[in-house]
Amino acid sequence: MTLPELPLSTPSLLFPAISLLMLAYTNRFLGLANVVRGLHASWQSTQEPMLLKQIQNMRKRIQIIKHMQSLGVLSLMFCVVSTTLIFFDRQTGGQITFGMSLLLMLGSLTLSLVEIQMSGTALDLQLRDVKCREE
Repeated sequence: MTLPELPLSTPSLLFPAISLLMLAYTNRFLGLANVVRGLHASWQSTQEPMLLKQIQNMRKRIQIIKHMQSLGVLSLMFCVVSTTLIFFDRQTGGQITFGMSLLLMLGSLTLSLVEIQMSGTALDLQLRDVKCREE
């Protein structure tokens, strides 16, 4: 099976998308870091079990975000390699590395979806003790 020739512009299209994703991931990480600092300070003063569950959830989410960022960076690196290979007329290598870049991006986005789901769980933990009333 032969693949159609990959133009130089195709891998280059991912550069802005990956950059924006990395910015969003970094903002998410910084937001979580601030929440963790607040939770940690509260937990030190109260030792409330609910806070411990939230901190454990945050720890997992931070690990996932680190993996999301790593896969995103690797995706960008593979895009650069792909563009370079295509530039030097190495189509097969460029196609393979571009495909790997897409798979890495897919992995990063999948982890992002997992982290978003965990974020919802964390909010549910926070609101568990609140009784909703219809007025």
